[in-house]
Amino acid sequence: MTIEPRSDTPTLVEDLLLLLFQPASGTIAGENTLFYVLGGAVLADLALGGHLSTTDRGRVSSVADHPPTDDLLRSAWNYLAEKPRGVQTALAAIGPPLRGPVLERLIARGDIDQEPRRVLGLFRTTALRDGRTERRARLLADVRRVLVDGAEPQARVAALAALLSASGTLPQFHREIPWTSPVISRAKEFEQGDWGADAAGAAVTRTVTATVVNNAVAAITVLPRG
Repeated sequence: MTIEPRSDTPTLVEDLLLLLFQPASGTIAGENTLFYVLGGAVLADLALGGHLSTTDRGRVSSVADHPPTDDLLRSAWNYLAEKPRGVQTALAAIGPPLRGPVLERLIARGDIDQEPRRVLGLFRTTALRDGRTERRARLLADVRRVLVDGAEPQARVAALAALLSASGTLPQFHREIPWTSPVISRAKEFEQGDWGADAAGAAVTRTVTATVVNNAVAAITVLPRG
């Protein structure tokens, strides 16, 4: 089922997939772990919006009577409203269907363009290329500031940096984000939930979001990269 784009602020999962898109090759980095990474972004977005809570043993559940307005996030919220779930279970259920609908949103927004091509001069296909909005460049600059320049992150940028690092794709961003020892250490801090005091407004929201991302990271990093 196609999920229509919204006119308001893009979701965190849209931002993450846009960052993982590689304009030079027209491919998505980290395809082997993509559904876990995108699922982690949805859970983090729910946590940042106050729609998610954690229970004993790191399980997550929806906050009753507080659904998100975005249809894509609402689907995940409905699933978690049934009963508390382990983060890995939630990722396995939420993540796999996300790539197509999220990519459709990015194309509809103009962040990514589709270009018709022919293979061997016979078969029609489409290729992906950088869009007209320059939003990917702005997102990448935000992540660079916190990883390279040591800037204090906003919560969304901290979550993006953590999930990007967990995906194993950061070395592919070497031109924009040098793959150096300080950057690696800083990225690992984000993976572990060390975002700084200003990364989220309320302490409860910060704790829930860090728990979600930390568990998602743990699930992602044990997957094979091949």
